Amino acid sequence: MIAELDIVVLTTNIPEQNLLEGDLGTVVMIYNNNAAYEVEFITLYGETVSVSTLTPNQIREIKKGEMPHARNLAA
Repeated sequence: MIAELDIVVLTTNIPEQNLLEGDLGTVVMIYNNNAAYEVEFITLYGETVSVSTLTPNQIREIKKGEMPHARNLAA
């Protein structure tokens, strides 16, 4: 069960927000008993890339044994 302040994994690309499948974000709000989530995506320096309202099929919980990966944002 995803809760506020959980780190989640994006399961789909959202190019208009410069987000790619596999990006990690933090749940900052949950709407209507998990019908949607407000998720903040940041750089490793703490700069906000996007705050997105996402549906349950667009994110998932992190899994044991997964490793984060760094990528450069497109200019």
